[in-house]
Amino acid sequence: MRIPSQKQCRQLIREMKMMDHIMAHSLQVCRVAVFLADHLINRRIDLNRELIRAAAMLHDITKTRSFETGEDHALTGGRLLTEMGYPEVGDIIRQHVILDSGSNAGPPGEAAIVNYADKRVRHDKIVSLDKRMTYILKRYGKLPEHRIRIQKLWRESEYLEKKLFDLLPFQPGDLCPADHMKTGACTVNGQNGPPRWNP
Repeated sequence: MRIPSQKQCRQLIREMKMMDHIMAHSLQVCRVAVFLADHLINRRIDLNRELIRAAAMLHDITKTRSFETGEDHALTGGRLLTEMGYPEVGDIIRQHVILDSGSNAGPPGEAAIVNYADKRVRHDKIVSLDKRMTYILKRYGKLPEHRIRIQKLWRESEYLEKKLFDLLPFQPGDLCPADHMKTGACTVNGQNGPPRWNP
């Protein structure tokens, strides 16, 4: 399995001209995902930490251009990484908004970790699942069919949260990846805080 290094992820982020606020969000999602993965790995859950790191860093890789094109950034981001020779990373990126049917069966996998981490970060702040889903409903739930789809996603995310935290030694409200910020688990331009664009 090929996984892009942090350096390769940073290069792709620069090439795709990711907006600063999307980069800051992606890095915080990466911190949360790696934090969860580390704790789950310590609980003997079989996960690939580097796969999670790369997919979380790149989960919104085509989001900047999606503002102009209207494309589904989960699908096009997944396709981009697959075409670059990273199909496992691409598969996780494709599922970062909606997990494949049946993904919640068995122990949580890499796609579930990145999906859940994304649901816990609004902009670059860690928030409760309820706060994030309320924000998503308000922002994207303009039409009745969108609200129905978001509410279904909310229920699935609540189920995933319960499943994850049944395996962890802390509760969802205790989620704080500060140690990962200090260790540089996920950085862009050598920074851990909200990044500034340095072309």
